[in-house]
Amino acid sequence: MSNGRLYNLSHCTYHCEYHIVWTPRYRGRVLSDKYTKAELKRIFKQISKWKGFVLLAWHIGDEHIHLFLVIPPKFSVSYAVAILKAKSSMWIKKKIRKFPRGNLWCRGYFVSTVGIQEMAMRRYISNQDHHRVELQQFALMR
Repeated sequence: MSNGRLYNLSHCTYHCEYHIVWTPRYRGRVLSDKYTKAELKRIFKQISKWKGFVLLAWHIGDEHIHLFLVIPPKFSVSYAVAILKAKSSMWIKKKIRKFPRGNLWCRGYFVSTVGIQEMAMRRYISNQDHHRVELQQFALMR
């Protein structure tokens, strides 16, 4: 169930929560080391603070990113994703030199609005590592 938290701007009150997922351009376990994950978390927190996003939950998997965040209605979702991907790519490539030149992230992304199913979304994101094992086992059974 949603926390019911309402946010305010000077002329509006809002509750705009989104689940956003995207992958690195170079598929495989390119985000697997702990330092890269820690840096990405730090960067996402910093960008969120800078732009006024509220980062409610995140999971940085070895092959993809899950973010659960509140985006003020003055920003479009596509703008928020573009800022998160562009700034994180630039900063992480300056810190960690192992990535090739060019974009770090794929062009596309998945986005879903989150309403009263907030707790289900939080469980889904926090159980990503376990969820992946279940999917692999299911695929083997087929």
